[in-house]
Amino acid sequence: MQIVQSLPASRVVLVGDMMLDKYFYGNAERVSPEAPVLVLHYQSEELRLGGAANVASMLATLGAKVSPIGLVGNDAAAADVRRLMQKEGIDPGLLIVAEDRPTTSKLRLVGAAQHRHAQQLMRLDFENTGAISESTAAKLLAQAEQAIAGCDIVCIEDYNKGAVTPHVCQGVIAAAKRRNIQVLVDPASIGDYSKYSGATALKLNRSEAARATGRPIDGPDDFQPAAQRLLEQLNLEAAILTLDRHGAFLATRDGERRWLKHARPRQVFDATGAGDMVLAMITAARAAGADWVEAVALGNVAAGLEVEKFGTVPIKPDEIIQELQAEAHEHPVKERTIESLLAELAGHRASGKRVVFTNGCFDLIHLGHIKYFQFARKQGDLLVVGVNTDEGIRRLKGPKRPIINEADRLGVLEELESIDYLIKFDEDTPRRLIEQIRPDVLVKGADYPKEKVVGWDIVESYGGTVALAPLVDGKSTSAVIQRILETHK
Repeated sequence: MQIVQSLPASRVVLVGDMMLDKYFYGNAERVSPEAPVLVLHYQSEELRLGGAANVASMLATLGAKVSPIGLVGNDAAAADVRRLMQKEGIDPGLLIVAEDRPTTSKLRLVGAAQHRHAQQLMRLDFENTGAISESTAAKLLAQAEQAIAGCDIVCIEDYNKGAVTPHVCQGVIAAAKRRNIQVLVDPASIGDYSKYSGATALKLNRSEAARATGRPIDGPDDFQPAAQRLLEQLNLEAAILTLDRHGAFLATRDGERRWLKHARPRQVFDATGAGDMVLAMITAARAAGADWVEAVALGNVAAGLEVEKFGTVPIKPDEIIQELQAEAHEHPVKERTIESLLAELAGHRASGKRVVFTNGCFDLIHLGHIKYFQFARKQGDLLVVGVNTDEGIRRLKGPKRPIINEADRLGVLEELESIDYLIKFDEDTPRRLIEQIRPDVLVKGADYPKEKVVGWDIVESYGGTVALAPLVDGKSTSAVIQRILETHK
């Protein structure tokens, strides 16, 4: 999780088949009287980056600085690819115009009926899959060699659309190896994989691995022999098999053999782009210093999230962090750093959840606190509780407080069902914390008028609200301490 929270802005050179994905959406509720085909009543359309351009988008979403190198035609689709890249902060300046071919594009007709999930009805491909000319290949390779000189890691995304010829592929691998730079390859489904020989790692899906090794890959007994053969035949440091419902299998030259299963079953909505997301995540993780097991595990998580979305949608780091948190929390640990908390809350907000915040010392937990937390939790979907540190409490209440140290206070609060997240703060007020968290609802006890609640103005400035929790008569930490003292007189 720490790897994802601190992904660097790695410089990635990405060589491959750049594409444009087009989606036409509509209602498909009747059959044509002219032929036994569905009629799609057009409603809207969407353009997305596809192929290697999609990998560039995914890498950029993970924080990488990507230099995509590939071909586009001299057409409107090429202008769309450049515009979409620029929109995502990707410089398309190294793309090469091939006058003899169109920009590879895929037009998908997507229909829905009776408000059900949209389904892809047909795909039209616009492409020339023949190998590029020697002069075009020379330009592409020259661009790649120049860019590799200043990068951290190299990716090759081959869809067998003509750009990644054996000469280009071997030239890119050689240029990277001269500088001791890793090369990660997502290969095409082709008969001869020798053009990938000498790469650092190959990431193949089940059918690609079966074709590359000449052996079926039906179950767990087939994973290791296939990966071992790839390591030996192609002189790789790592072979990574992505195995849909079976997760992923990793084999490395130094002896690692690891089957990484999915942590939970997935509802597969659309497998498009899952392989691209694996390559992007593994690349970002390796550039951040992750070992192979860590990188492939993260790729596995990212792929699982991708198949639950429609089309090629980049997965954000906060989504991966949230998923890792969910996987790890058989018994949730609720305390967070501010960095991890903000990342998780962003993911929750993306799914429409409302965040509630309150704060306090919570020195001796009593019924008044329990009722207070229950009230706060009902104001939204997630309750974040800020807890004063011991030093902060001593400044506010004197040297004899707190009665219970912060570790024990947090340990008790961890067990309360109404609380979702805990975060310590050392300042005298939670104002800075509120500015960072930006809760939808700020809760404080009704013994404060709204204008005395720290942060009320911040919350209301962006449309949030302040809720005052009713007090439980006679239930306070001070009252509990007083009764204890009276009992021991």
